Amino acid sequence: MFHFGFSYMGLIFLLMLFIPNMLWTKHKPKDYEQYAGNENRILLFLERTGEILVSTIALIFSDFNPRELTLWSVWLALAVAAMLLYEGYWIRYFHSRQEMTDFYSSFLGIPVAGASLPFAAFLFLGIYGGNLLLILSVVVLGIGHIGIHLSHRREVL
Repeated sequence: MFHFGFSYMGLIFLLMLFIPNMLWTKHKPKDYEQYAGNENRILLFLERTGEILVSTIALIFSDFNPRELTLWSVWLALAVAAMLLYEGYWIRYFHSRQEMTDFYSSFLGIPVAGASLPFAAFLFLGIYGGNLLLILSVVVLGIGHIGIHLSHRREVL
């Protein structure tokens, strides 16, 4: 489905994504900048491209807004659950010592949760909306973002 129109669910998800990240800019782990300078340029390109595409597509298609409850609604429930877990990851991070190991840690057994959980949330949202553009954009974003997080995690541990 591709129905142009405002997605308030997309806006809610983006706010749940951006607000903790804005707070994080004031609470970066010590030595973060030395690791950020070593990022793979291809992964960084994929991450940035995916961020722009996901942010735009999540807002301009109304496919992601809730509709009547059906079995398909499970995908929306999974998307919301992943975003709520993402918020839980941030709460734990902000209550930690805010070191590199805290930032790239697992959360409830989910590896590199700061990258994996929003990837899953937007993927599930794309599936719920039947929107192949969002699904493909999330995959591009995921390759870059999760790839960068995994490489930083290997450096830290």
